[in-house]
Amino acid sequence: MNIRSRETTVTFRKPFRLSAIDYLQPAGTYRVVVDEEEIPAASFLAYRQIATMLHTPSLSSSGSSQVFTVSPGELASALEADLSAY
Repeated sequence: MNIRSRETTVTFRKPFRLSAIDYLQPAGTYRVVVDEEEIPAASFLAYRQIATMLHTPSLSSSGSSQVFTVSPGELASALEADLSAY
């Protein structure tokens, strides 16, 4: 089975919270990686989403990041709420 990853960024203008993360995240730009797997036996090339991962700054000062698997719908809702706040 073939798996591909797509990477993008999202920007929040205000702090936000997602259920997969125990603490409030600061405003800023975050990297999002979406993994998709090929759907077998389709008459055309098609993929389905299998994971959405949000990369956040680490709580330590090492400059590394933490990765959380998040709900794509919840992430979209949080972004929409962030945009409607302005």
